[in-house]
Amino acid sequence: MLEVLTGIVMGESARWHEGQLWFCDWGAGEVIRVDDSSPSVVFGVNGMPFCIDWLPGGDLLLLDGPRARLLRAGNLYADLSGIDGSHPWNDITVDSRGNAFVNNIGYDFPSGPPAPGLIAVVTPSGAVRQVADGLEFPNGMAVTPDDRTLIVAESHASRLTAFDIADDGSLTNRRVWADLPGVAPDGICVDQSGAVWYAAVPNQHCARVREGGEVLTTIPLPDGAFDCALTDDEKTLYALTADYSNPAAMFGGRTGRLFAIPLP
Repeated sequence: MLEVLTGIVMGESARWHEGQLWFCDWGAGEVIRVDDSSPSVVFGVNGMPFCIDWLPGGDLLLLDGPRARLLRAGNLYADLSGIDGSHPWNDITVDSRGNAFVNNIGYDFPSGPPAPGLIAVVTPSGAVRQVADGLEFPNGMAVTPDDRTLIVAESHASRLTAFDIADDGSLTNRRVWADLPGVAPDGICVDQSGAVWYAAVPNQHCARVREGGEVLTTIPLPDGAFDCALTDDEKTLYALTADYSNPAAMFGGRTGRLFAIPLP
């Protein structure tokens, strides 16, 4: 395991894109690209949460959670406030058709009482509509390589939940993809075999699980694991960690680290 970066405040939204690792430092308000183990700040963001992904044509999408909007190349792409303008929008993933799925926690985390969250889709035309609800703290999301399934981590329910994806971004056939007793999954990514890697903050590990719940690999980490991303050749897993035990340190200190983990 190689420690690639230190001094991150709170790393989230890890993405492997065109041969480089990207992530969002929520605490610092920065979108960061890692070039040959050297970080460069692509741009700054006010407020959190915020997450990134790319449209099939290569345009960067930024989910500006506090302001309930999705930005494309820095310009407004979709206004999400008509669905929920009061609670944080959290994570984003895009399929190869250009459907951008975004989820909303559903309550004022961490101070408010828990309430169900939802998923919305922004289609390539920019139209926005809700496609799922009743999720217990929807967190990391990913689309399977065949574009047929959306998987979302429900952190409060200790499970991964799956939906079938229609061409227009509609979600059907909701089902439990994997129960993870005692685990609060956060960020996720899917490998080419269809297995899911998830990061778990209080459990301080990343793990690979197949549909049905069989855990194939568990990688202990020194701090809470917030998100993870695979390289295209699947030889390396990147993991973002931070000291989650002290909220003041997590949001104000720089305990966050980026690890590169060789995979067999």
